Amino acid sequence: MNQTPPRIALFIDGANFYSSVKALGFDVDFRKLLTEFGSRGSLLRAYYYTAVTDDQEHSSLRPLIDWLDYNGYAVVTKPLKEYTDCATGRRKLKGRMDVELTVDALELAGRLDQIFLFSGHGDFQALVAALQRKAVRVTVVSTVATQPAMAADCLRRQADEFIDLSDLMGRIGRPQAERQAPDRLPRFIRGPVVEDDVEA
Repeated sequence: MNQTPPRIALFIDGANFYSSVKALGFDVDFRKLLTEFGSRGSLLRAYYYTAVTDDQEHSSLRPLIDWLDYNGYAVVTKPLKEYTDCATGRRKLKGRMDVELTVDALELAGRLDQIFLFSGHGDFQALVAALQRKAVRVTVVSTVATQPAMAADCLRRQADEFIDLSDLMGRIGRPQAERQAPDRLPRFIRGPVVEDDVEA
């Protein structure tokens, strides 16, 4: 008797995911990532969330966003917000996508058996609990192999399963020969300078 593969979706918190792989010292091959997780069930959607500058046409993330759009990812963006840090007086950029990711995950939950959440941010604990109440299995993909850990303990405890990115490097990472020296990386691969609160 053939068992129906689980219906799955990927929800990638772009800024948090980038910070995690950067801390581990590898570059992600997004085609391999889609293949790796697509083999775990019937992949309905792969969302990638990121904030961009107001002038999106000249954004340093534009090449990555375009590539993802044309290669199987649903990209969700919003403009970066600029603010002044009261303590230092310095201008900073902020672009959290928590609300957008949460709304999309809850809307799609009725059609899914499992969600892979690529973020270690503790604020997603409430989302994970809500999805579990809807009988959706949640796997958090982040890392505790760095100092400090990139995955909040409360999120790991809430999840049905935790996958450490350090265990996936060989399957979703770009080969060393394809990587450029860090100071020569295009900015879209190095990632945006965005304030992202990571809780451990």
